Amino acid sequence: MTALSAAAPVTLRHLVAGRWEEGPAEEFESTNPAHPDDVVARGLRATVEDVDRAFTAARRAARDWARTPVHERGAVLSRAANSLDAASEQLGAELTREEGKTLAEGIGEVRRAAQILRYFANEGDRSAGEVFASPRRGERILVTRRPVGVVGVITPFNFPIAIPAWKIAPALVYGNTVVWKPASTVPLLAVRLAEALTEAGLPEGVLNLLHGEGALGNAIVEHPEIDAITFTGSTSVGRRIAAAAATRGVPVQAEMGGKNAAVVLADADLDLAVEQVLFGAFRSSGQKCTATSRLIVDDSIADDFLGRLQARLDSWTVGDPLDPAVDMGPVVTAAAAQQIEAGIEHAVAEGATVVYRGIVRLDESVDAAAFVAPTILQLPADETAAASNPAWQEEFFGPILSVRRAAGRSEAFALANDSEFGLSASIFTQDVTRVLEAMDEIDAGILHVNSESAGADPHVPFGGAKKSGLGPKEQGGAAVEFFTHTTTVYLRGGNPSAPDL
Repeated sequence: MTALSAAAPVTLRHLVAGRWEEGPAEEFESTNPAHPDDVVARGLRATVEDVDRAFTAARRAARDWARTPVHERGAVLSRAANSLDAASEQLGAELTREEGKTLAEGIGEVRRAAQILRYFANEGDRSAGEVFASPRRGERILVTRRPVGVVGVITPFNFPIAIPAWKIAPALVYGNTVVWKPASTVPLLAVRLAEALTEAGLPEGVLNLLHGEGALGNAIVEHPEIDAITFTGSTSVGRRIAAAAATRGVPVQAEMGGKNAAVVLADADLDLAVEQVLFGAFRSSGQKCTATSRLIVDDSIADDFLGRLQARLDSWTVGDPLDPAVDMGPVVTAAAAQQIEAGIEHAVAEGATVVYRGIVRLDESVDAAAFVAPTILQLPADETAAASNPAWQEEFFGPILSVRRAAGRSEAFALANDSEFGLSASIFTQDVTRVLEAMDEIDAGILHVNSESAGADPHVPFGGAKKSGLGPKEQGGAAVEFFTHTTTVYLRGGNPSAPDL
């Protein structure tokens, strides 16, 4: 192992009511998927009683934090962003050890988290409401916004600092308090984000962090003091959260599954399309909700395109993600790798053909159990068999690309929509008319033109259509719709003819 991967384990702590403390329950560990004997961090899990204490602290802090001027709240985020930027290389290496994405991607994610914090830090300089004319003399109608209250935040493993940042930053800047449970496989980066915020001056109780398994998340979702829930994760869990919250009238923002399509039309710049499809499908080992998992390519160029893509994959290096020369590391755990391999086997049993399977070359120090080779599956020619194949319908969340051929633009767009999900899509063409048609016809929350399906920016809305998402979109100006509610104020003075005092 490298010097970075051999660092001593970090002791994991929980943050409750402004105090860092060890948990009272059983021990758990965060290990390096490329080197399972490398323990990145370890600690003791929290309990349901800790959830109660966290909500008590969040509720106690809510009024004062909501009344803190938005510029002061933003200043905390700004200072935390500076801390993340300054420590990005160290934290990026910890992220790589913990989650498995490459070192460049790990450092880039930490810097993206800082960018997100900095974007929301400036919220005080943006519009804070609206003013409407009144039909009555001497009156104005104002629409103001106020925080929803105590927000439960549940985040996934695949972006262990960026996704929490894009939920927690708007929650805080709009005056809410937070009880947060990160994925149990990536607790260290959650601690690092919470440390940056508390060291930046966040008052006690405003942010509470608890580590634990799914039962802890259930306790957060079901807590009587919760006012809103924001979740990113699997579709099945997201739907259960939404159903449980709906019975109590608690709003939910859920970003869930994706089965994102890349459409390559006959006139596409093939070199550009090959590069972007490669990045979209195989960066981060395919563990992005916006990753390209379906490829729809015009039949007239399909053989040429797939030949070029396979040639690029032949030089795609899979290995220890801390090695700067590596293009793709492991998936998050050996169990996840087994599940992905089972999905490939199921797809093949249902008629898919493996047209490309990369080679994973590892030295003796790297454990192969969590590695999945980049794989391309050709779906059956029969439309019914292809449409029902699990490689076409199910999210494998790994470096697997499923291919279907289309006879022209209309069929390609129809295939892109052939999914219950609608998070992201991309189209490759040099014809602006086809782009305009795609904007009208492809039902997705995000559409990329001549770029990979993965990616998001903090100043624009993020979220899916169809069954990829519930509730208001995340990031950008859309975030205010979930983390605040409006109050319509009818503002009228006294008698305008009263004498001056």
